[in-house]
Amino acid sequence: MAPEERRAWIMAVVAVCAYGAYVAIILGRAAGTPITEVPYAAALLWSIGGAIAATIVLDIALSAVFRRDAGTKDRRDREIWRYGQYAGQWCLVLGGLAALWMALAEADHFWIANVIYLAFVLSSVLGSALKIVAYRRGLPAW
Repeated sequence: MAPEERRAWIMAVVAVCAYGAYVAIILGRAAGTPITEVPYAAALLWSIGGAIAATIVLDIALSAVFRRDAGTKDRRDREIWRYGQYAGQWCLVLGGLAALWMALAEADHFWIANVIYLAFVLSSVLGSALKIVAYRRGLPAW
């Protein structure tokens, strides 16, 4: 497995796990209270920070285990990375537009923050999934 493919797997798994933990915490706190009144900011920030730290630690640990190809990138790796990043950016754009629309509509901060966080997670998962598929089946011919 190429190092960039391994990074895509790490990012996808960590993003899903961190977001799942965040949702579980928020839903656990919401028992009997409206969801918009649940304290979410600390859990959201810890989820994001934990995901970033876990991604870095796992990447370093797996790079130490699989030293053979560490630090090597060829043209195919760069094209697959670009393909996944550009495709994943659409989720960020749509999430940003949704958050802007919600802010203009004076929606609760809870929903705006969660839409932005969900956009980051979907961007990461979509970009990683497309990279993994590209490594397994090749880049799509346009």
